[in-house]
Amino acid sequence: MLQRIQSIYLLFASLVLFALFVFPLAHNIFVDGKLVNVSVTGVYEIVNGTDRQIQAFLPLTIVTVIAALIPLVLIFLFRNRKQQITISYVAILVLIGYSFWMAQTVKGVVGPITLEYKNMGIGLFLTSLSIVLIIFAVKAIQRDEKLVRSADRLR
Repeated sequence: MLQRIQSIYLLFASLVLFALFVFPLAHNIFVDGKLVNVSVTGVYEIVNGTDRQIQAFLPLTIVTVIAALIPLVLIFLFRNRKQQITISYVAILVLIGYSFWMAQTVKGVVGPITLEYKNMGIGLFLTSLSIVLIIFAVKAIQRDEKLVRSADRLR
């Protein structure tokens, strides 16, 4: 049902993934003598306090939108809980692969420089938070499924 807690978890998971467009993956890094920020949309050079895009990540941007829409679609599959659980597990696997791809993209931009905690952006941790929220949603869906099965036995 739409008013259940798993809908809230899935909505927050989707919002967290859309927040990747707001928060950088890495910030204030010197690459080739330029101060840059790395986001899911591309690499931005910081010039006089403003960001100027110097490289675009179109495939990563498209996959980010798709990955963020999956939890939203899952909310409306509430009538078929088994399918909702299956697609949730697939979404978790997609997000793990997406996290790896995102980390490799940042590593490719940064090069041999080691990324320090002060240079890591919030965006690097948002996919992990989204995975946790989807896991909470799966547990809530399984609880609902168990409740429905026990109610069917009583009839």
